[in-house]
Amino acid sequence: MRFRLHLIIALACVMALFTFVLTGCGGNDPKPEPGESGDLPHITIGTLATEDILPMWVAQNEGAFEAAGLKVDIQVFQSATELIAGVTSGQVDVAMTDPMVTASIHASGTPVRICWVTLGTTASQGRFGIMTSDPNIKTLQDLAGVEIGVGSNTILEYVMDCLMEDAGIPADQVKKSELQKLPVRYEAMASGQVKAAALPGSLLALGEASGFHTVADDSSGRNISQSVMIVREDWLAKPGAAEALDKLADTWDASAANINANPEAYRDLLVSKANLPEVVAATYPISTYPSCQLPSQQMIDDVLDWMDAKGYLTQPLKYNASDGSFTIADQ
Repeated sequence: MRFRLHLIIALACVMALFTFVLTGCGGNDPKPEPGESGDLPHITIGTLATEDILPMWVAQNEGAFEAAGLKVDIQVFQSATELIAGVTSGQVDVAMTDPMVTASIHASGTPVRICWVTLGTTASQGRFGIMTSDPNIKTLQDLAGVEIGVGSNTILEYVMDCLMEDAGIPADQVKKSELQKLPVRYEAMASGQVKAAALPGSLLALGEASGFHTVADDSSGRNISQSVMIVREDWLAKPGAAEALDKLADTWDASAANINANPEAYRDLLVSKANLPEVVAATYPISTYPSCQLPSQQMIDDVLDWMDAKGYLTQPLKYNASDGSFTIADQ
């Protein structure tokens, strides 16, 4: 009887030791809590089909997200309105957009902050301009008092106003025809329905290939326009989100450096993802992409002042260039 008792005790000790060894070797490691290393939150990036986000497509194509331990989904929206709805509804965590959209989203009750400039740290990055199909229009002065196709409260309207102001055109001589949809705006310009139109770089290139004239653009002179990556503040407050965003920024920097070192290697990807017209696919200039940096105070203040003067802001905002955040101006 005593021998059996000793045997039972010995077997129990062996089993306890065996369990301890298995546990110590990680056989039953507890699953990391969300936000702990190895279990970062999923990131949904929203964007339009545009060259501005090419480094993220490169990262996706080359497996850089997975290598960084990130789970990333890039959703392409057909219009800025749909992208805004994606951000405000919580469908999108991080978005590539412009400062006007960013400010409008924040002022309307969905707190967001700017993460970095995707294009526009210098005037040569990205291109917006005013195009005409009328051979008699050669300068911006020729457009004084002439209707120009544009969409209100957009980066293109802002660029157009800045270009006209820099050319000395009085504000009351800047006439606008509201054409929100870019294809419709381009066709209205091409057919002469409007004398000129404010267009992004891809449509300027298409128009130039078709024999139309770019009256002025923002690729030289003072740096007018930026596109930016933004993040919802409520998503950023989740466990592990700040770490995931830092890793996303690192993948941007690495992919941007790869593009800048050998841009032609990424032409096919750019043409496919940005839906570039076939006529310009082989010649469209590939931008130089910046490493992650916040827009300057002046860049965003100029936009906010313009939006406030136009009545586009539901609440006056202040921008903080130290962290990309916004606050209500009277707070």
